[in-house]
Amino acid sequence: MTTDLRAVQILAAWFSPAFPVGAYSYSHGLEWAVEAGDVTDTSGLAAWVSDLLRFGAGRTDAILLRHACAAADPAPIAELAEALAPSAERRLETVAQGTAFARTVAAVWKIPLAPAPLPVAVGAAARRLDLPIEITVTLYLQAFAANIVSAGVRLIPLGQTDGQRVTAGLMPLVAEIAAESRGLTLDEVGGCALGADLAAMLHETQYTRLYRT
Repeated sequence: MTTDLRAVQILAAWFSPAFPVGAYSYSHGLEWAVEAGDVTDTSGLAAWVSDLLRFGAGRTDAILLRHACAAADPAPIAELAEALAPSAERRLETVAQGTAFARTVAAVWKIPLAPAPLPVAVGAAARRLDLPIEITVTLYLQAFAANIVSAGVRLIPLGQTDGQRVTAGLMPLVAEIAAESRGLTLDEVGGCALGADLAAMLHETQYTRLYRT
């Protein structure tokens, strides 16, 4: 697969906060966890995002992305990804972002992409543009973690420097989860981040909300 500078530039654009998928409007349940007092400082935020990467959507998305990138027809993987969403808001989060991602990539890079949950849309686009899967998965997870940390900076609140310390501290785990997802089958998809799943469900009825999830 391509490993030239162009591939890195494309991936940097895709996972930039400026890419129009609306990632800034989702907290992945963190907003409820902050209000409930479960996450109150930098160490709590780091632990929360670490669990999401290791036991929750991070690991699951990495596996789905790899399989979507390898598949001639990603539609069955898209169906699985949607079915794996543990709540209505989680489904909204992945489907809305994936649909926006597919629409933008199709318009800018001139490749037809069907709407799909975010990891599937990214994998399908990476296949069409022959992008390096290892870098794609790693940067996808890095962007996932950074977006939740950014929400934590606003919600707890924390300073921007503290947020960057948390993000930097998560980089080795991001690389670890990306590497561990290599070679895993779809039968090995699964998670046990129950606190985050419950937070996402409870967020649906939270009285005051800044985030969609």
